[in-house]
Amino acid sequence: MGVVGGFFAAGTPARAAEAGLKAGDHVAVIGDSITEQKQYSVFIEEYLLMCRPTTGITVTQFGWGGETAPGFAGRMANDMIPFNVSAATTNFGMNDGGYSPMDEGKAKRYHDGQTSVVEQLKKGGVRFIVVGSPGCVDSDTFRKDPQAAAMYNKTLSAERDIAKQVAQEQGVAFADVIDPMLEVMEKAKAKYGHQYHVGGGDGVHPDANGHLVMAYAYLKGLGCDGNIGTITLDLAGGKAEASEGHKVLGFHDGAVEVESSRYPFCFYGDPKTTNSTTGVIEFFPFNEDLNRFRLVVPGAKPGQQYKVTWGAESKTFAGEALAKGINLAAVFLQNPFSEPFHKVEEMIRTQQNFETPLVKQAIHDLPEYERILPEEKEMFVKLHGTLVAKDKPFREASAAAVVPVKHTIKVEEVKGGWGISKIAILKSQI
Repeated sequence: MGVVGGFFAAGTPARAAEAGLKAGDHVAVIGDSITEQKQYSVFIEEYLLMCRPTTGITVTQFGWGGETAPGFAGRMANDMIPFNVSAATTNFGMNDGGYSPMDEGKAKRYHDGQTSVVEQLKKGGVRFIVVGSPGCVDSDTFRKDPQAAAMYNKTLSAERDIAKQVAQEQGVAFADVIDPMLEVMEKAKAKYGHQYHVGGGDGVHPDANGHLVMAYAYLKGLGCDGNIGTITLDLAGGKAEASEGHKVLGFHDGAVEVESSRYPFCFYGDPKTTNSTTGVIEFFPFNEDLNRFRLVVPGAKPGQQYKVTWGAESKTFAGEALAKGINLAAVFLQNPFSEPFHKVEEMIRTQQNFETPLVKQAIHDLPEYERILPEEKEMFVKLHGTLVAKDKPFREASAAAVVPVKHTIKVEEVKGGWGISKIAILKSQI
C-alpha cells in the first residue's frame, strides 16, 4: 500500500504503463454482485469510450452475484474466455472473506483462486490484466455495527495484500480499491454525517458515490493518464489552439468554438445524496488524476478578473489562474457535455443490462443442456458462438453513441473591483 500526495495510490503505475491499453482493446470487467450492480463497470466504460485514453475500445461486463475468485475460475472457460477480450479487471474478495475474520484456509483459497483466474486469462489470450482488491464495507451500515465493520474491513484489507501478491507473482497490474474507499468514507462522513454511506445502504453494495471511487482505482490501474485536452486562447493575438481530440472551428471576440471528440467525465445529482457523483469528488483526486480538461489564457493580466462562460454557466477567475490554466471539468460540473454524456450512458446501461442474462443464463446453462443431450453437441457449440456474438452489436452501439460535441468557451475582462469574497470563491474553485 502506497501513499501519493496524501492519498492512497490506486494501482501499480509502472506495470500499468508497461502494458497499457491499446487501440481496439476489448476490456472485460469481472467480479461479483458489486460488479453486477452495473455501476462502476458503467463508469469505466463511459470513461474508456468518451474520455478516450485510446481509440476503439469496447467493454463487456461479467458480474455475478455471490461469486468468489475460485467460483469464477471454475466457470470462466465457458462463460467468459470465448468473448476474446484483450484486457481485463477483476474484483473478488467480498464473498471470499465469508463476512468473518480472516484465517489461513480463506487466505489460501483466495490466493489460489485469484492465481487460477489470472493464469486462465493469460492462456485465453488476455494481454493486459488488472487484479483488483475488494472494496470496503460501510462503517455504519454494515450490520449496523461499527465493530463488525472494522472486523470485516480488516479481512478485506488482508485480501488486498493477497491480491497485490498475486499481481506481483503473475507480473500483472494491481488496483487498490479498498484504501481509497476507506479514506473517502472517513472524509465524506465527517462532512455529510454518518448516514452518508460509501459502502452502501446494506453495508456491502455501494451507491454511485462508492462506485465512482472504485472506477477511479481501476482506471488508474489501467494506466489512464487523465489528459482530456487543453484549449489555449491568445486573447491579444486573436488565436486559439486545441490539443488532440479537439478542433478549433473559430475564434472571435474572446469566444472560441470547439468541436470535441474526447469528452470530460461528467457528474450528476444532489451532492448530499449517495446516489450522486457530485458530492463525493471533493474527497479524492478524480478530476486531478483522470479528468483534466484545461483552459489556458497565457496573456491574462495579473490582478485582472475575467468572466469565463461555457455553455449556460459563467464563473469569474483571476488572470493569474487563467494564465496558469483552470480545469473546466472540475469547476463547471454542468457543461455542454452533460447531456451528450448522459445519452451515451443510457446506451451503455442498455448494453450491460443485456450482458448479465446473456452470461448468467443463456451461455452459462449451455453445458448442462449438452450434458442432457450429448447427441446435439455440435448444435450447442454453434449456439454458444452465436450467443457470444450477440454482445458485439451492443458494444458497438455504445461506442457509436459517442459523437463530437460542438461548444463555445468565451473569456472576457470584467470591469470593476475585486472583492475579498470573490477571491475566496476563486480559491475554492481551483
